[in-house]
Amino acid sequence: MSSKNRDRHVHTTTAEPPRQDTIRRSVEGVLWLPMIGGYRRAGRLAGASGGHNVEDLALPPDPRGSKFRAFTSRDLAELTARGRIPARQSQAMAAVAAVLPFRTNNYVVDELIDWSAVPDDPIFRLTFPQPDMLEPGDLNRTVDLIGRNASSAEVRRAVHEIRMRLNPHPDGQVDLNTPVHNGRHLVGVQHKYPQTVLVFPSQGQSCHAYCTYCFRWAQFVGEPDLRMATNDIDAVVGYLRDHPEVTNVLITGGDALVMSAGVLRRYVDALLTVDTIETIRFGTKALSYWPYRLLTDRDAEDLLRLFDEVIARGRHVAVMAHFSHPRELTTGAVQAAIRRMRSTGAVIRCQAPLIRGINDQAETWAELWTVTSRLGAIPYYMFVERDTGPQDYFSVPLARCYEIFRAAYAQVAGLARTVRGPVMSATPGKVCIDGITEVNGERVFVLHFIQARGPELVGRPFFAQFDPDATWLTDLKPAFGATQLLPGVQFV
Repeated sequence: MSSKNRDRHVHTTTAEPPRQDTIRRSVEGVLWLPMIGGYRRAGRLAGASGGHNVEDLALPPDPRGSKFRAFTSRDLAELTARGRIPARQSQAMAAVAAVLPFRTNNYVVDELIDWSAVPDDPIFRLTFPQPDMLEPGDLNRTVDLIGRNASSAEVRRAVHEIRMRLNPHPDGQVDLNTPVHNGRHLVGVQHKYPQTVLVFPSQGQSCHAYCTYCFRWAQFVGEPDLRMATNDIDAVVGYLRDHPEVTNVLITGGDALVMSAGVLRRYVDALLTVDTIETIRFGTKALSYWPYRLLTDRDAEDLLRLFDEVIARGRHVAVMAHFSHPRELTTGAVQAAIRRMRSTGAVIRCQAPLIRGINDQAETWAELWTVTSRLGAIPYYMFVERDTGPQDYFSVPLARCYEIFRAAYAQVAGLARTVRGPVMSATPGKVCIDGITEVNGERVFVLHFIQARGPELVGRPFFAQFDPDATWLTDLKPAFGATQLLPGVQFV
């Protein structure tokens, strides 16, 4: 039977529902789960070429809550009432949501947040605006404007002024990272490191829910001049063909998996025409905030099939998953989604920043790395909160970051020690804090570049004066009487 006819057969509605203990297998090893009215592609038998594993035969968790519903600032009062948050605090949260983006969904609200622990619940703090995310003057001004029903133009002006003080594009994201090709700036593309290009599809500049600490918050506030996005995949392909040193492309945003499988395929298929591209990465929080993207969404099977096809063509699929707290890994839905994603051959690498009030305990990180490893995902990075948005509210001093990382690292088995950190993704590159020590009587930070704009810096160690209050690379001062952290390197 041809592939076309086989697919037509398995998707055709039958006169009677199939028996619920029957699994259909095609000659190529593809497994079809029984559903009312027909069958659904589920995976492949072990030993069949490519595709899903027998482990994937288990049906997804009960999808009663799997119809996506987004909540925005319009729903904030109703949602905060669930946590019995006082009216004054709720008003302050609404003011923050007027400046910084707020979006969540029914899965986060119903499955991840412990409403009995609000406002201290870590997932609540991770996804809901907190009053102290704005400076007191800015908060009071915004509360006043909203409270007296100021004109929308007046509110917009005030909000824009506040946003521009929050460093919307840190570390040269626009000025230094946007490549030029044939005399044209490729807006929505970034090329910071020689081997890797980032692509921001215009259709992917949203998320299933927003993290309060997000360093790309400017993508989501509705100001076109702050947004990085492209829909010109042909220009991207042209640039990649002229830059054979690029072997990795990261489709990011936003979130690569908010796009439909069909839209995502347009970008992926174009990238596959470039022979020098070895790895396609997908930046996503979908596993955490909407695991039904891989389970019961209308095009979940098409998305998995796309990953299958990329791997079948000899390329590597890397899913850059953001897990900020171990609770995000506790539901049956996320564990099933991880299994399904891994069954395509995609490799999941997990990363997150260290955030005050959310995951600033060593035990939290040790549990996070242990559970991700047990589920077959790879701990990748512990980042330092970047110098943008509400950094002053969420940041943890670098010395404390190092203490937390070291204590967590000591608690996990060797397979979880793939993680690197704490890492600052700064203007010149990714800088890792290796330790705090004393050299010639001076207390110093020991650092090195994991990645850099200039390859000659990669792996190069350097020192900075110990500062217990420093929260970012630009807070550090040269050690041993030097005038620069590294001669000739632009750190701002």
